[in-house]
Amino acid sequence: MFGSGQLGRMFAIAARQMGYRVRTYSPDRDSPTGQVADVEVQGDYDDLDRVREFARSVDVVSLEFENISVAALEAAAEIAPVRPGPHVLHTTQHRLREKRFLASAGLPVAPFAAIESPDDIAAAVASVPLPGVIKTAAWGYDGKGQRFVANEQELRDAYDAFGQGEAVLEKRIDLEREVSVVAARGTDGSVVCYPPIENDHRNHILDVSRFPARLSDALRDEATDVARQVVERLDVVGVLCVEFFVAADGSLMINELAPRPHNSGHLTIEAFAVSQFEQQVRAVCGLPLGPADPLRPAAMANLLGDEWAGGEPDWAAAIAVPTAALHLYGKAEAKPGRKMGHITALGETPDEAVVRAIAARDALT
Repeated sequence: MFGSGQLGRMFAIAARQMGYRVRTYSPDRDSPTGQVADVEVQGDYDDLDRVREFARSVDVVSLEFENISVAALEAAAEIAPVRPGPHVLHTTQHRLREKRFLASAGLPVAPFAAIESPDDIAAAVASVPLPGVIKTAAWGYDGKGQRFVANEQELRDAYDAFGQGEAVLEKRIDLEREVSVVAARGTDGSVVCYPPIENDHRNHILDVSRFPARLSDALRDEATDVARQVVERLDVVGVLCVEFFVAADGSLMINELAPRPHNSGHLTIEAFAVSQFEQQVRAVCGLPLGPADPLRPAAMANLLGDEWAGGEPDWAAAIAVPTAALHLYGKAEAKPGRKMGHITALGETPDEAVVRAIAARDALT
């Protein structure tokens, strides 16, 4: 596993439960993944000789976050299968390449324009009327590298603040809600998609997810079909999440792609027959994919470092809430805005599950 955060940790737990041994590679020591993996290897992703050495020690390589150089994946792929492959990361870690890929494939995206120099701004505004959102093309997540702009001067100021690199101007959407679909594709080309999950954000960070999403049957089917097309057209082997905007007019647009399990999919551990992490193990190891059959409505509430501001949270009070399941990531230091864990709760209805998940989180403090 390239990367050693919470997604790698939950992958390693699923893999070890199935009898696999796991090695993790990252610059960190005593990492969330390293605490449960069999072997934790420290190394820089730019040290391609060390990356190759790591690849020689495993049968297959996967990843749990995008901020890895394509060169590192290509070096590993010289030695062992890398799933998903370097070509997937090349597309998805760069917003402009991703938008162009989706548009060329005829998949629904918000109107956008490329900005590659200050000279492109006037044409971008003519193509995508403001207000809009400017996003850096690379290394953006959890709201980083993006800013709402109301007029051309704000756009120019934001572009200057971002360092005048490659950027994307997107039309600002009259948003009804955001949903995500986690899709898995196996080595045999088979695809399994989880039904859409609805997501609420706070300060650009996922706050609460609920399943099932409040969508019409037609939109639910459309989101699932689009996610299937994405993993097939990108030739993904592994797990990928498609994040969608649902506009007020009922239209569906892809916001972005994440070539890995997703924060919103954490609730699949309790709420589905096969979790997104077991699905990742199955996909990258060449096993048949499992069913994405839901068991009960569920909700997930993120735990950020802010919960520790008053001291050690009251874990007993949280898990006293019926059906509440606590997942802590083993991070050494709690910082504001840092994802430290999550709580999942089940219910007879999604609303009941949301109430329980939030109540469990509130009980911490």
